[in-house]
Amino acid sequence: MIDATLSKRMEEATRLTRAGRLKEAMALLQGGPGAAEHPTPTPFEDGNVYESTCALKEEAFSTVEPEPAPSSARRSRSTAGWRNQWARYQGDATPTQAPGRVEAPSPGAFTHGHFSSRAGARAYKLFLPSGYHGQALPLVVMLHGCTQNPDDFAAGTRMNQLAEAQTFCVLYPAQPASANSSKCWNWFKAEDQQRDGGEPEILAGMTREILHAHTLDAARVYVAGLSAGGAMATTLAMTYPELFAAVGVHSGLPHGVAKSLPDALAAMQGGTPAKGQGSRLASRVPAIIFHGDRDGTVHLSNAERVAAQYAAVATEGEVDKGQAAGGRGYTRTVHRDGKGEARLEQWRIHGAGHAWAGGSTQGSYTDPQGPDATREMLRFFMQHQQE
Repeated sequence: MIDATLSKRMEEATRLTRAGRLKEAMALLQGGPGAAEHPTPTPFEDGNVYESTCALKEEAFSTVEPEPAPSSARRSRSTAGWRNQWARYQGDATPTQAPGRVEAPSPGAFTHGHFSSRAGARAYKLFLPSGYHGQALPLVVMLHGCTQNPDDFAAGTRMNQLAEAQTFCVLYPAQPASANSSKCWNWFKAEDQQRDGGEPEILAGMTREILHAHTLDAARVYVAGLSAGGAMATTLAMTYPELFAAVGVHSGLPHGVAKSLPDALAAMQGGTPAKGQGSRLASRVPAIIFHGDRDGTVHLSNAERVAAQYAAVATEGEVDKGQAAGGRGYTRTVHRDGKGEARLEQWRIHGAGHAWAGGSTQGSYTDPQGPDATREMLRFFMQHQQE
């Protein structure tokens, strides 16, 4: 429930927004009297599946309004509409199971590190398997979702266990609360969507430093992410295609589809992007995409829009259906190039919400009933390398 104080703030924020005073509206919602009060979090069921919406917060809110989206993206701008929308997106989205420390599969090493560049600095964790002895191994970069951290993401995806078994390294950059109070990667900010600037530059620089420091295989570098991490993963594939041999996007959004928080909210709800936003991109980086068809946080239509940004979607897709060991059915569409090699895979997971498919309940935002997204991503990744 939302108390009277919060209700009044929502009404005032609505008035300010209609007047074009977006910065003041955001300041009121984020830091006004009573801002520490939040609606009751939506409970998790079926492991740690989150069926509501994530707490997406922008620290430097743009004062430039986006172009109006078509009617499919619009929501009521009545007091009740704004109240419900902001309560959902600004509420506490912390999973019921708090992220815990993750022990590396013995005798692999899971170490802390820190990277700095002109664009900024980020901490990270790096998993090195026991089979690593200085040889040129593949590297998988994993970008966590909102409210998560590297330990939590490693536990939920079980990526370290597979890295130990298959002998590759895993890099987990960490988004601090100082960069986004919900620890979301800032996929919706224009300054964080460009090459040689913002978060893409930080993440690309960190990846290159790890490659150099550990003499890993620069031709076999892959990036994957969940939700906001998935959106940033596809941004990296768009802005640094020479660095990443393939990308995995789980419950994410297209690159460049938003330039501000209102844009982001509309995109997450399934609204059609404003003309020209992310619509003319066509990356040749191979991509594998997962999305639940009951995702209440990032609308399923975003999976199609992500796929549309990859050139391989122009080829005819092969469709097959199956059922995961955990019980969920899925539809997979595979697009191949002229040589018969898979360049794009789309997995639509039936009945799944906003969670990593086939993940472990030891981490947040996971759905153990789904197909094993971690294994399928790795299978797809290892089929590709930079030429």
